[in-house]
Amino acid sequence: MRVGRLELWTGRLFLIALVAFTILPFISIFTTALHPSHTLPNGLEWPKEPQWGNFIEAFKVANMTKLLVSSTYIVLAVVPISLVISTMAGFAIGLLKIPGSRFLLFLFVLGLTLPLGGIIVPIYHLERALGIYNTRLAIVLPLIGLYMPFSVYWMRAHFVNMPTEISEAALVDGASTWDLFWHIHLPLARAPITSLGTLLSVWTWNQFLLALVLVEDPTQRTMAGALGYFQGHYATDIPLLCAGTILILLPTLIVFVIFQRHIIEALIQGAVKG
Repeated sequence: MRVGRLELWTGRLFLIALVAFTILPFISIFTTALHPSHTLPNGLEWPKEPQWGNFIEAFKVANMTKLLVSSTYIVLAVVPISLVISTMAGFAIGLLKIPGSRFLLFLFVLGLTLPLGGIIVPIYHLERALGIYNTRLAIVLPLIGLYMPFSVYWMRAHFVNMPTEISEAALVDGASTWDLFWHIHLPLARAPITSLGTLLSVWTWNQFLLALVLVEDPTQRTMAGALGYFQGHYATDIPLLCAGTILILLPTLIVFVIFQRHIIEALIQGAVKG
């Protein structure tokens, strides 16, 4: 299908405007972070003498070394467990079509509609009763449960579109259900698993509300929890606050740059098959 010149340039201008609308806030935060402390920069103004030391100061002020370790522990606990459970559940619901799979899928879709703000109070009281309040486990367990509806739905969308001939040929050759999952379909699900793992890692790293409500010790929160420390102690120091924000966003940006190919591949596969 041929695209007209006007339509082509309209699409390009729209994309340019969208990119500018997305990037300009980050440029503004970056330039603000380079201004002297306790000053109020004007828009995208580049400072005469960039204060690169603001990033070092923000790193020390927020005690980001301990937060970096804490966030890594939380991500390594949440993401692998979520991937294992959601991949198996997606395989059972999407490919094996176990009894009650439609009802289970309905429950997972219903779980996508639950707002975090509406269930944070029951989670808080439950964790205090279980004795895990103010620990990293108080963040890990709710996140696994909260991510499960999306994760299962994501993996189910992959398995439900796999050709049935692959499974039938394997079963004829004597493969068990476990062999079918482990040796055949799991390698074929590399792209959606990698992209899902990337998304869950970024979401876990940037988790702010659960870390702020369920953990009192700042050193056991996620990196995003450092923003709460900045806002409470350095709310008037805008350059230092912006420097801390960039340090918190930098790991997620690196992850997206490294795994962007897998995310795009998974999205394209879903669009073509779906």
